Amino acid sequence: MSIHQLSVHHDERQDRLLLRLNTQDQKEFRFWLTRRLTMRLLPVVQQTAARLEAAQPGVAATDSRSQSLLSEFKREAFLEKADFGTPYDHQARQWPLGPEPMLITDAHLSIQAGGSLEISFEEKSVGSQSRSCQLNLQIDLVHGLVHLLEQACDKAQWVAASGAIRPIEQAAVLAQDPHHYKH
Repeated sequence: MSIHQLSVHHDERQDRLLLRLNTQDQKEFRFWLTRRLTMRLLPVVQQTAARLEAAQPGVAATDSRSQSLLSEFKREAFLEKADFGTPYDHQARQWPLGPEPMLITDAHLSIQAGGSLEISFEEKSVGSQSRSCQLNLQIDLVHGLVHLLEQACDKAQWVAASGAIRPIEQAAVLAQDPHHYKH
C-alpha cells in the first residue's frame, strides 16, 4: 500500500478523531481514535520517531536528549516542506476495511528493519468479527501523522483537559509493554 494522503479530523458528535488515509491506487482506510487511546499512543509515536531518526545512517545520537533534539529538528525541517494545504482527496474507489471506520481498541508499534514504523490497528468487538490493519510509515509520514494528531487534539481541546501532550523528551514509556496499547 502506497500512502498518498493522511487526514485527522475531530468529530464533535462522536468526540473521537477520524484518521483517514488514501493510497495512490484510490483506496481509503478509516479509523476512529478515542481520546484515551490517542493520549496514550501519541507520546509513544513521538518517541518512536526519535528512535527512527537516531537509527538513520550517519546519525550519532547516543543519549535520549540528543535523540529528542535531533528528532525535533528533523520534524521541523519536514513540516517546513510538507504540504498540509492540499485538501484531502475524497475520490476513493475502494474501502478495503468497509465504509464504516474501524474503532481502534488496540495498537501495536514496531520499528522495521528498513527504518519505518509499522502500526497495527485492531478493532476487537464483542460478538462480531474483529478487524485489523497494518500501516507501514516512513519517517516523514510518522512526523506528518504526529503533527496532524497534535492539531486535532488541540482543536478538540483534549490537551487543555488532560494537561498537555508531553514533548518527546518528557514522554513516559507506558506500562510494561511500550509497544502495545489497549483501550
